[in-house]
Amino acid sequence: MGRSDSTAQARLRSNNRMGVIIPHNKATAELETVEMPLPSQIILPMQMHIGAQCVPLVKRKDHVDVGQLVGHAEARTTADIFSPVSGTVKELRTIYYSNGRNDVAIVIEPDGEQTVAETVKPPVITDYASLVAAIKASGLVGLGGAGYPTGLKMDTDLSSVDCWLVNGAECEPYLSSDYREMVERPQDLIDGIKLCLDLSGVPRSLICIEDNKPKAIELLRKMAADDPRIQVLELPARYPQGASRVILKNAMGRAVPRGGHLTDVGAILFNCTTMGEIARYVRTGMPLIQRRITVMGDAIANPQNLMVYVGTPTGEILDFCGLSCEPAKVISGGPMMGATQVDMDYPVMRQQSGLLAFSEAMCAVHETTACIHCDKCISSCPMRLSPVNIQKAYRKGDVAELDRLMADLCVGCGICSYVCPAKQPLTQSVGLAGKLLKAEKRKAKGRG
Repeated sequence: MGRSDSTAQARLRSNNRMGVIIPHNKATAELETVEMPLPSQIILPMQMHIGAQCVPLVKRKDHVDVGQLVGHAEARTTADIFSPVSGTVKELRTIYYSNGRNDVAIVIEPDGEQTVAETVKPPVITDYASLVAAIKASGLVGLGGAGYPTGLKMDTDLSSVDCWLVNGAECEPYLSSDYREMVERPQDLIDGIKLCLDLSGVPRSLICIEDNKPKAIELLRKMAADDPRIQVLELPARYPQGASRVILKNAMGRAVPRGGHLTDVGAILFNCTTMGEIARYVRTGMPLIQRRITVMGDAIANPQNLMVYVGTPTGEILDFCGLSCEPAKVISGGPMMGATQVDMDYPVMRQQSGLLAFSEAMCAVHETTACIHCDKCISSCPMRLSPVNIQKAYRKGDVAELDRLMADLCVGCGICSYVCPAKQPLTQSVGLAGKLLKAEKRKAKGRG
């Protein structure tokens, strides 16, 4: 689609009915990123990614430097973990996630010197294979929230891929960290795209941005004007525009078959901050040790976008921004797909893009009533699923029906619960149903 193809843009708008329109609440969008000082301690869980848990490479009282490898696993699906500070390892601690899972974490006390490890140096890039190897060694994961190892995502056959999609939608309410990436570091984003296109042979890239971010759209169109391979596509601001299958459908008119991947239909998708981080790593050799997060919510006295060290405790971020009242709920990520935190020592993860704190008034619990068969959850689902029927099948333990209803296609966007007038826990039920179905399929495959 060309930049001036207004007919195609109009058609895109008229056909885009996946999801819902929800309040954006992006009051921090035009606030420049603030660098947060070193925290009193850094807590590095060994699983800040989808895949195998890393193994700690350091022990108590060890000295570490900035960019030093401290967590590694031999598994294919994993992402190395690096120290964001120089200092001393205080302990190896067990931490607990809100879902009940536990993990080993390295706790580091910064010395304030920020001495950089000798191993930190720009990688030598000669072709696509060396780029993939470098990114695998960088600890980079998908920074849009999923946390899938970026190097592994790149390590695939791209011969049939004709478009590298860049996700700048940032459709979650409150969050503006990706938007600040696009307006504060646009050259890194463009450089990352050019590097990937040059070395991979993928012929073009579409930067997909919702139309509530006109400054980013105009800026990136201007910066990409000298490269016809790179286009900026304006998408309607409709949640969950940033979900991979949704953005693929709306940007390219393509659908991924059940059980398939975007590469099966000629596309690969990266978050805009992930793409910018690729350029920064290739230029400096510094692995992923910092990330930008949006700190917001009615319990936050000074909402802002912060550049924080990975592993910074939640409580220290809240202290830095200040509280206007005692928060009743603290969420890692956005309000639709984020996770409620149970411990203020819980650290900022690599894939985290927001930290939200809300008052008791904003967290009122509504009474759940019987389903009124209004069809809102079905008509609003971006994957065209039937959440209410999936919930019924899950409660019955009917795996065959869950398979027929394709519960495993749920993207966890939260829309079904958001629109439900009966306040049914549809998102949670469908998520559990999908996990049950996938587990049963794995068992069946093992028996076969």
